[in-house]
Amino acid sequence: MVLDIIMNVDEFLRRYAAAERNFPEIDLSSVDLQEANLVNLNLTRANLSYSDLREARLGKANLSKANLVQANLSETILWGADLTEANLYQAQLREADLTGAKLFKASLKQAQLMKACLSGCDLRNVNLFQAILFEANFRPNHNQQTDLSYAILAEADLSYANFSGAILHQANLEKAKLCHSIFGVSGLGLLSSEQSYHTNLSEVNLKGADLSYADLSGANLCNADLRGADLTRTILTDANLNGVIMPDGSIHD
Repeated sequence: MVLDIIMNVDEFLRRYAAAERNFPEIDLSSVDLQEANLVNLNLTRANLSYSDLREARLGKANLSKANLVQANLSETILWGADLTEANLYQAQLREADLTGAKLFKASLKQAQLMKACLSGCDLRNVNLFQAILFEANFRPNHNQQTDLSYAILAEADLSYANFSGAILHQANLEKAKLCHSIFGVSGLGLLSSEQSYHTNLSEVNLKGADLSYADLSGANLCNADLRGADLTRTILTDANLNGVIMPDGSIHD
């Protein structure tokens, strides 16, 4: 069915209630969809910028390449959603559930993700520049590790975040705030299926990062760059520091 690009929100909800699920490129900018139940939707390239989606249910929705600029998705359920290459610039995602979501190459610059659940997400090449991820959860989801390989996290606030078991190979965390963050196996809890996962920080850029009081026990930091980083009371027990450039510029043997 060919859709009108611009659609009244009431018409959209009426069609959804009538079992229609394909709404590619629909324009729903600046609409109120609070607490809406919209699972398994196709919203590819949809315009949802500035919309209010607080506490909505968007599980398994296809939001690839969607425009979610400054949208409010706080406490929204987005488990298993496809947000590949979506634009979430300055979006509000406080306490959102993104478990198992695909965010490959998504833009989350300056987004607010306090206490968000990103467990088991595909965050490869994601842009989280200056995003706020205070107390965010990046732990594995069952047998799926959270993958932040090549992600841009420069100047992001990741204080108290849990990265236990995550993959951060060649991620850019320059000048990020990581105080009290957990990268060590202690953050995996008692789930036996997760015990074999060690946080992968190989070749990561941590120049000028604040790692004070962070737990990096057992993490793989091979060839990471820690020049100028703050390691005040950082826990590095059993961490792999082979080839690491230390805060003073020396290379760890």
